[in-house]
Amino acid sequence: MKHLFLTITVMLAFAGNSLLCRAALAGQHIDPARFTWIRLGSGAVVLALIHLGISGQRRIGGNWLSALALFVYAAGFSFAYIHLSAGTGALLLFGMVQVTMIGWGLFRGEKLRMGQWFAFGMAFAGLIYLVLPGLEAPDMTSSMLMVAAGLGWGVYSLLGRGAGDPISKTAGNFIRACLFGLLLALWSSFQNAWDWQGVGLAVGSGAIASGLGYALWYRVLPSMRAATAATVQLSVPVIAASGGILLLEERLTNRLLLASLTILGGIAWFIQQRKT
Repeated sequence: MKHLFLTITVMLAFAGNSLLCRAALAGQHIDPARFTWIRLGSGAVVLALIHLGISGQRRIGGNWLSALALFVYAAGFSFAYIHLSAGTGALLLFGMVQVTMIGWGLFRGEKLRMGQWFAFGMAFAGLIYLVLPGLEAPDMTSSMLMVAAGLGWGVYSLLGRGAGDPISKTAGNFIRACLFGLLLALWSSFQNAWDWQGVGLAVGSGAIASGLGYALWYRVLPSMRAATAATVQLSVPVIAASGGILLLEERLTNRLLLASLTILGGIAWFIQQRKT
């Protein structure tokens, strides 16, 4: 029961990133560059404190390549949410992360069964359908930024596979990525307006939804099978879309609904095929 509660909390936190970012940018409380910097910085502080409290050591892990991939994810995520709804952004992000990781496996020579190929094609077709031009199509530039964010997070996940002490490495990567975020903020955002609500939303995204969220995820992850961990993450775009409708008054379009069923259904099918 404890692990179930923690898992639900983590999924809510991950979906909360989309809702907090969208609320901040749609309401023009802060610009995306400064949101990125504050999110990374507050996440770095929380993760570093957790690492210090657990290990008692000040030395942290991580590397600059992983930090760059993390920054690409965080920056693309923030700039994409200027125009994307919470649900559309989360679906694009999650779908692209899965496509990146599956694609890397294929590049490394992983063999797929016919059912897995069909499931992968189904998910990829859903992504293409989501961004095709049309009356209900999301903004193309924002969509491509979220695709870049998904690619960044997919690369970050691949670089971190099998890494020891994930809290230490994540804290170090957040600290390094924060420096990239500062450069971005200095370059593009200090001429833009902001308010304390925007800062609060960015801190909430970084400290709670990211920092605490990742720390809790790494706590429950060892008790899960890989397929289970992948499956429960299917809930994140659904939670984000539901939260956007209930809290941000966003509209559920037929395109988003059909794309969600296709992408998430394809990924779920792929995971099930891998289990059997």
